[in-house]
Amino acid sequence: MAGAAFNHFEIRADWLAGHREEALNPEQPVVDAHHHLYDRPALRYLLDEYRADLADGHDVRASVFVQARAMLRADGPEAFRAVGETEFVNGVAAMSASGLYGPSRLCAGIVGYADLTLGDAVRPVLEAHVAAGGGRFRGIRHTLCWDDNAQLLNPAYPTIAGMAGTAAFRAGFAHLAPLGLGFEAWCFFHQLPEVAQLARDFPGTRIVVNHCGGIIGAGSYRREAVRAAWLQGIRNLATCPNVSIKLSGLGMRLGGFGFDERPQAPSSVDLASAWAPWVLPLVEHFGADRCLWGSNFPVDKGCYAYGVGLNAYKRLLEGCSPSERDAIFRGNAARYYQLPSAGPAS
Repeated sequence: MAGAAFNHFEIRADWLAGHREEALNPEQPVVDAHHHLYDRPALRYLLDEYRADLADGHDVRASVFVQARAMLRADGPEAFRAVGETEFVNGVAAMSASGLYGPSRLCAGIVGYADLTLGDAVRPVLEAHVAAGGGRFRGIRHTLCWDDNAQLLNPAYPTIAGMAGTAAFRAGFAHLAPLGLGFEAWCFFHQLPEVAQLARDFPGTRIVVNHCGGIIGAGSYRREAVRAAWLQGIRNLATCPNVSIKLSGLGMRLGGFGFDERPQAPSSVDLASAWAPWVLPLVEHFGADRCLWGSNFPVDKGCYAYGVGLNAYKRLLEGCSPSERDAIFRGNAARYYQLPSAGPAS
């Protein structure tokens, strides 16, 4: 199985349509802190497709685009080609800001890619992103995922063991905070200690760990067997005040939940039951002020419909106070990504 196959799987519209739900707590304003847009041979997911997924009764006020190798420049220096993605997304954000595509302000925050292992040479690339972002550019995601099993890796993102600890990576990383940029950490659960060390060595740099801390239930890994190491890594990471975490990505095949293998698409009750042992400890250890919800669409769309997944998280967070729920679903992302349009409930 190719590496990316553990992360992505086929989106089956007819299968997803087999289970639909009304939006729970539709009055709760939401910021989707993690989604992608791209046009690929196997999947076209652009503004229209994303807006269609949002049309399910939830009050999604704004969204944050996270890099996905979309619309890279076809020529020019290799290091600058990812700036094309920022140019593309800023255009989408301008379309949304016109109001012609509904009240939501989509792609109001942009997270791009730059090769931080370039060291000091990454500075002009970061500056080019900021210029191309039209005031919306907020940070960099440089994938750290690495494992002995190459099948778990996405070949589009070459990595090495311990990359976050290399001198070259850290030299590039040091340029983020002076430019007002944060770092999105996508890593596997056994790499959480590396991210914690990075956070302690750069306490002035904001870090958001993606996808619940990289849970793996694929290949030779089984979720039950990795949970102790994951939980230890989460507890350690949560002691770093400059680190937040995204409640996202549990629809990837990498997690091994197996909902895509069922004859019928899962309900929010199904998802909440399976996810509770992973999501609730994150809220417990990071607190409601350092958790952000993100859809990870269209990647997670192979497992559940947008509104169903959001309902699952609303069920999981029923024990939180209204202010805590508002922080997780809206306020933290609005503050972290500086989204003035993502206001509180009217």
